[in-house]
Amino acid sequence: MRESEQISSLIGEIYDAALDPSLWIGVLPKCAQFVGGPAAALFCRDTARKSCSAAYYSGIDSHYKRLIVDKCIRADPLMMGHVFARIGEPVAITDIFPNDELRQARAYREWGRPQGLVDLLSVALDKSATSAALLMVFRHERNGQVDDEMRRRMRLIIPHARRAVLIGLALHLQIAAAASFADTLDGISAGMLLVDANGRIVHANTSGQALLGQGSVLRAAGGKLAANDASAEQALHEVFVAAGRGDAAVGTKGIDVPLMAREGARV
Repeated sequence: MRESEQISSLIGEIYDAALDPSLWIGVLPKCAQFVGGPAAALFCRDTARKSCSAAYYSGIDSHYKRLIVDKCIRADPLMMGHVFARIGEPVAITDIFPNDELRQARAYREWGRPQGLVDLLSVALDKSATSAALLMVFRHERNGQVDDEMRRRMRLIIPHARRAVLIGLALHLQIAAAASFADTLDGISAGMLLVDANGRIVHANTSGQALLGQGSVLRAAGGKLAANDASAEQALHEVFVAAGRGDAAVGTKGIDVPLMAREGARV
């Protein structure tokens, strides 16, 4: 396959991983092969806690997957290569450490050397005072140290990998915020239902779901909130429509709507 075809296919899969992070497990081997190494890893690192919020690997034995955070990220963050790197600029470990010094580093002796690894090309895809997202491709003894061709190929995928990671992080934050919001609503003892201007139910907290399940006062009809009382049904519809036009349109109409339960109780 020509390089242009390789990079086109790889870029498509990288963006797929932005929407489904589990796909990085299959994308990383192709990144490593294209860039020129037997193994690769992607980390979202919490620099303050010296831990990883996400980590994906390819070509690394399971034993060394468990050790990489302790031996490299916690014990010797310089071994990750991102400390001195600008965002989007690939840096090799041998750019930072002379060979003799590298071979004396504890992280290399206990993690790199047993696997036959001699170099690492890493790039900071995102970096702040408290976090860093890193893409790394490792070099084995049979590959030799990082060379210009490896750097060139890494630069071809960096902008796409960076966008994919940033998209993934943004989606993760939105999902986490939505989950936190839902948890807050579920903690309210009163039944609460969020609806759009057409009365379609967007979210119901736990008590709200119980209320709909009972069906005595309110019910879900085709995904829309409906009242059992015909006169209240029209009033609810008018409130929803007015609310869709903004606070000024609601005025005092949205304060309350009297409802009648099937058993005759007024709510």
